[in-house]
This record gives sequence, structure tokens and C-alpha cells, in this order.
Amino acid sequence: MPISPTALAQLPIRRLDSADLLACADLSENRGWPREEHKWGLLLAAGTGYGIDSPDGEGLLACCVVTSYGPGLAAIGMVLVDGRHARQGVGRRLMRHVVEQAGDTPLTLHATPNGQPLYEGLGFTEIGRAEMVKGRFSATVPAPGVTVRPATAEDLQEVLRLDHEIFGLDRTPLITRLPAFADHLRVAVEDGAITGFAAAWPNMDTHVVGPLIARDTATAQALVASLAAATDRPLRTDVDVRHTELLDWLKGNGLDPIIENAVMIRSAPGLPGDISRRFAPLTVAAG
Repeated sequence: MPISPTALAQLPIRRLDSADLLACADLSENRGWPREEHKWGLLLAAGTGYGIDSPDGEGLLACCVVTSYGPGLAAIGMVLVDGRHARQGVGRRLMRHVVEQAGDTPLTLHATPNGQPLYEGLGFTEIGRAEMVKGRFSATVPAPGVTVRPATAEDLQEVLRLDHEIFGLDRTPLITRLPAFADHLRVAVEDGAITGFAAAWPNMDTHVVGPLIARDTATAQALVASLAAATDRPLRTDVDVRHTELLDWLKGNGLDPIIENAVMIRSAPGLPGDISRRFAPLTVAAG
């Protein structure tokens, strides 16, 4: 039986936790996304999930996850609404709740063309774009001769320092989960100092490259090439379109463009940190 807009508006919004992982994955599948249970596990552990239970008692009607980096920024991802109730104001209501909960904290997200008008109506502005590429890495175009090796436990403090410097905020709760979350974690080194790091984590039939933090494009390329050599799966990553040299190199090595999303922010003029050294995020879940 159809549910009236009034009844939908009265359904409570609640916090999600790890017990909701399968329901979140089911909702992803409902909207034609991959289930991405591995990524959901990380986001629900490191972030704050919000959801609306389905009125029929079966799973979730809507959900999203907010990853906080302290008072300076929070990232919104995995904004999903059951297809049976799409375009009935549910997503807008959930997002308004998230905005209210954030208070003065700036919010950022990656928006699909379909979702962008919703976010613009909530005060988000576009500050850039990111392109998703995916494919089997061919190594046709060689990587520069930058020294890259597997990360060790002794590297963690320097990785955290470098990430804080380049990202602009403290991501310790996320970065410290990388060794367990990722299948492969690499660092680039020069004269004993770490100049970049990158991870490849499993997502359905691919390995997603992210985060990708590096001193320059050559270092980023060497990190990706090292990760690609460690897996027989296709690679997927999301790269800021301003990094044209890296994107051209990835495409020259067999990764095809999939979609381009808007990078948006609310309550701040732009993202913190150094975009020239921040090549790909840890996770992206465009809504």
C-alpha cells in the first residue's frame, strides 16, 4: 500500500551502527549500487550513520553516513533512498537532519548530476569535480622511478603526520584503520623520508585506490603502479579533475572514465589542505 507524504515525514530518523550493515548494503543494491559491505563496515565504524526504517519493517527506507574530521569538516556519503519512495522528499528530510546535526561544521560531499540540485537547495556549492576511472591496469605507460615499498607499522606516525599536513585536518581514526581495511598499503620514500602513501582496498570485484597522497604526480603514479602490480583485480579510483597528468596516465594504462561528480561544500569557501598533493580520497559515495 502506498505511503502518504505525511506518513513518510513522521517516520523517525535514528542513528545507525554496525548491526545495520546488511540493511545498508541491501539499500545500496535496491538503488542499483554495489553492495559494498566492506566499505559500509568502515564507514559505520569510523563515522556516524543516520537512517529511517522502512514502514513495512523490512530494512531501511533511507540512510547516509557522516565522517567527521573534527569541527573543521565532515564528509557526507552513501545517501540512499528506497526506490519505492524516491522523489517524495525523504532524502531532503534526511539531509536537513544531517545539516542541523552538523551545526556550524562545514560539510562536504560528492554529488551525482541527479543529486546536485537537492544539495544546492540545502546551501551546498560546487567547488570542483572528481572523475571516477576503472579498468585493468596495463602498465603500458611506465611509472617514474620513485622508490615505493610496502608500509610497516613503524611508518604509521610519519604517514599520519604527512596526511595531516596535506589533508589539512586530523584523520587519525580513519588512517589508523587502513592496515586492517586495505589489502595493500604502500609508501613512497626518498632519503629515508616518506613522500607519499596509498592504499588499495577490496570492493566487490575491484581494488579501490585511495587515499592517494603524494608529493607530486610522479610519486602518485609510482604508488598506483606498485599497488596495481600487487593485484589481479581491476582498479578503480576517483581523481580530482585538476590532476590532468595523473588522469591521462591512468587512462593510458587502461582505466576508462566512468562518471564525473561535483565536489560540493557547505559553510566554508573550500576544502582545507593542499589539493596539489591530494590526488584521491579514501572513499567516495556520491549521492
